[in-house]
Amino acid sequence: MQDLTLMPADELAPGLLHEAFTAAFADYLIGPFVLSPEQWPQFLGRQAADLSLSRVALRAGQVLAFALVAPRGPERWRLATMGALPAARGSGAAPALLDDWTARAGASGVRTLELEVFAQNERALRLYQGRGFTALHELHGYALGNAAFNGVSPTVAEIDLPSAFAWLDETALRVPDLPLQITPASLRTLPNALKALRRGQAQLVFSVAAPTLVVTVHSLVDHGPDQTDALGLMQQLLASHPGHEIKVPQLQRLDLGGQALRQLGFQLLPLHQLQMVKPLRS
Repeated sequence: MQDLTLMPADELAPGLLHEAFTAAFADYLIGPFVLSPEQWPQFLGRQAADLSLSRVALRAGQVLAFALVAPRGPERWRLATMGALPAARGSGAAPALLDDWTARAGASGVRTLELEVFAQNERALRLYQGRGFTALHELHGYALGNAAFNGVSPTVAEIDLPSAFAWLDETALRVPDLPLQITPASLRTLPNALKALRRGQAQLVFSVAAPTLVVTVHSLVDHGPDQTDALGLMQQLLASHPGHEIKVPQLQRLDLGGQALRQLGFQLLPLHQLQMVKPLRS
């Protein structure tokens, strides 16, 4: 596409990139995704986006689409977020960005590309599948209203965040393909006051939004085969926050804690994500 220009995102005025993101996600599958200028840097941090590795597609100086990249070590890159302005959809800008990302990653020695996409986002799913990405894990979200636990929950002491983050980093070496948003690279950027609990082979990182009675589970990881430790952690969370609404974003793998949530009666959110990967070399 000779009239299409790709430029590093850090060379574009930050306000223009923010405006393009707002326009691209105005009709997002799960509802308009609107970030204020003040929230924009925190969003980029949560996605671990490296703007020097990210690219923006322009035509005649107008932004058409963008692909933000998050490196996860020297051999793995993640597509932090990708979007095209409504008028640019079907223009070829998004495929060009994806092909450029793949080529640059391969030239940099990257072995694996990864991304998350809502399974119900058919347009994006077709694009990624057509470029060789395959689904590795389903990532579900859960909710439970008016939390209560009437049994005897195990007593688990709270741990400090540096210990929790170190555990996650170590676990990521043994349990591949943890979604970036449940790891320290992303959790450290959250404005919420985080708390952490650990039991056996499982760990829980959560926050409580005051004054609302909402608890958000940011990271639940149990690499034990039966998820009994995750079950115990969640039982304590329910027992210690009666009447609260418990929310789990669409980042939870079934094999790392999702089964425990289902056992406790958490309801699946209607939309879920797919974690997709594309190997570049063996």
